[in-house]
Amino acid sequence: MSDTHPVRADIVAGWVTGIGIGSAVFMLTWIVANRLTGLWMASPTGPVVAMVTAILVGMVVAARQGWRLSRRFLPH
Repeated sequence: MSDTHPVRADIVAGWVTGIGIGSAVFMLTWIVANRLTGLWMASPTGPVVAMVTAILVGMVVAARQGWRLSRRFLPH
């Protein structure tokens, strides 16, 4: 038999869902930021700024949502 607690799977599911939300936000941020920075920045600078922005925003959203969703299943 396994000694794992059933709550552990819910915590992992919360983190994985948060990572999925962060990935979706990353993609949307990349599309919008690339379009906007391409309007007023030169070719190599605009996409780099857009990618860095998208990575940072995606990571923050993934961490925040993963933490928020996994906290729902922690024993109080």
